[in-house]
Amino acid sequence: MAAAALIVLLLAVATPAMQPQTALAAGADKETHIKVYWHDVYSGPSPTALVVAQAATTKSSKTSFGMVVVIDDPLTEGPDLNSSSRIVGRAQGTYIASGKDSLALLMNMNFVFSAGQYNGSAVAIMGRNSVMDEVREMAVIGGTGVFRWARGYAQARTHTFDLKTGDATVEYNVFIRH
Repeated sequence: MAAAALIVLLLAVATPAMQPQTALAAGADKETHIKVYWHDVYSGPSPTALVVAQAATTKSSKTSFGMVVVIDDPLTEGPDLNSSSRIVGRAQGTYIASGKDSLALLMNMNFVFSAGQYNGSAVAIMGRNSVMDEVREMAVIGGTGVFRWARGYAQARTHTFDLKTGDATVEYNVFIRH
């Protein structure tokens, strides 16, 4: 019995030592700042944001409470989607109108990079987006590729919003430790 307990104890102590050392364990964190423009397009022949569900009371709610939107929004280097601004990736995920009394969204999306030095990598962002605030902050909760083990935060600032169409362009500054 004592021998079995000793073996279990030795395995518990030795197992972490046998694991490969990661960049985080070695203390080699890198900090990256990425600025992109997120284009949420409801209008036109090829929308990038679609309402896929809503509660019975969503249409009568002043905040669209209960609305669920799926997105595949372009991310660009500059604010103009239809001009010289290069597409560097897509924001893919969902957002939910989660504020009953104030306009707030629960954002759950990946910034998937398809061009430039981060091509093939992604950052996962999740958090509350109080859209009427000048600056909103959400958490970076993970990543893939060069952003493996990512953590940090994203700040969103509305650049333009079209009241007729619902189309929006939002500047995102993403601060990533990886």
